Amino acid sequence: MSANLKINKILVANRGEIAVRVIRAAKELDIQTIAVYSKADVDALHTRLADEKVCIGEPPSQQSYLFYQNLLGAAESLRADAIHPGYGFLAENPDFAAASQALGIKFIGPAPDSMRLMAHKSVAKQKMKEAGVPVIPGSEQSVESLPEAKELADKMGYPIILKAAEGGGGKGMRIVNSVGELKSNFLNATQEAEKAFNSGELYIEKYLPNSRHIEVQILGDEAGNIVHLFERECSVQRNHQKLLEESPCAFLTPTIRDEICSKAVDAAKNIGYHSAGTVEFLYDIDNDEFYFMEMNTRIQVEHPVSEMITGVDILKKQIEIAAGEQLNLKQSDIINSGHAIECRINAENWKQGFRSSPGNIEKFTLPGGPGIRVDTAFEANSKVLPYYDSLLAKLIAYGADREESIQRMQRALAEFIVTGVHTTIGFHKKILKKKRFVKSDISTSFVENEFKF
Repeated sequence: MSANLKINKILVANRGEIAVRVIRAAKELDIQTIAVYSKADVDALHTRLADEKVCIGEPPSQQSYLFYQNLLGAAESLRADAIHPGYGFLAENPDFAAASQALGIKFIGPAPDSMRLMAHKSVAKQKMKEAGVPVIPGSEQSVESLPEAKELADKMGYPIILKAAEGGGGKGMRIVNSVGELKSNFLNATQEAEKAFNSGELYIEKYLPNSRHIEVQILGDEAGNIVHLFERECSVQRNHQKLLEESPCAFLTPTIRDEICSKAVDAAKNIGYHSAGTVEFLYDIDNDEFYFMEMNTRIQVEHPVSEMITGVDILKKQIEIAAGEQLNLKQSDIINSGHAIECRINAENWKQGFRSSPGNIEKFTLPGGPGIRVDTAFEANSKVLPYYDSLLAKLIAYGADREESIQRMQRALAEFIVTGVHTTIGFHKKILKKKRFVKSDISTSFVENEFKF
């Protein structure tokens, strides 16, 4: 870290494993940290690792982790130089970023204007077209009514997908296979989008049923230097929620890899992006074409697989960029070596439709050995709270090639012992034994085709 570092203390505006991850990165940069917590999280690991801690409200996230006036008040009173939002909660809220910067507190993330551009799906698509990035055929703007939706769907042809214009993560998203399904799905998607994002606006895209979800990790500094850390395969998902990610994608040829990564950099440059970000694409298997889907203007849950294959600490780079430093990496410096897989271990009963499983953890035995990394904020006697996301841990396995990373992941899953709550460990064991997964013959419909719930 250079001597002109302008960040001395970071308030971590999050909880769980990502709060722990940010605190550890800051410690390595000799930066002090402030943990925030709701009354339910008073004894959480992130509060014990930070230099200072402050309560920001009641257990429901709307009264604590999403109530950014309390977060900003804490940052001011404890004299934080910067705020790191992690992922989820307020990580992609441009108003929070702008309010932070208005107080003279650095937001460790992109500029609010970049966040706003990418937050609205139809605007984002237009910016991608300007950058020469291919986009999925769909509505140019938000769809105002059911008759308008029907007219557009008839022109495009079914199946289509309805998406919340101002959100992501599978919320406000519905696949529609025929005109008979349109009315109920349009109403349901509108209501879900309104509840999740305070906006019921939807847009329509042509649905690609036989596709792979490919995303590219990028890093950019405020001087306009942008690099990519190659791609991640995120096709193993359920209800548009990722379950397992890996890097690199075994399906891509070197030519397509270069092209898709180059387009991701073009996309970021076109909006003057800085910080860590992810450009997501759908790869149409039937037609060998890829299309821009969305851009996540934050750190991703699955960032560790990119770190494992490149050796780049993305969290530390985020902080250095926010401090005004230029990237000390050129694209030619970044080499992808080996293969990494991440399994999201959730407190869910996957045999009962992935029903959330809050409760007290009794035993929590982590795996280890060559190539294994575990990012978690839990330990024995921790509580899985009903107010928040069910993620217990991110289990990452790295190997010299995909075969070795699968073998190491199988070993690690067998060693990972959790009692007291249900987990998805058993589900991941089954995924790794599926012949189609082993051959990397997967698509976004892999889970629904291979499993019956």
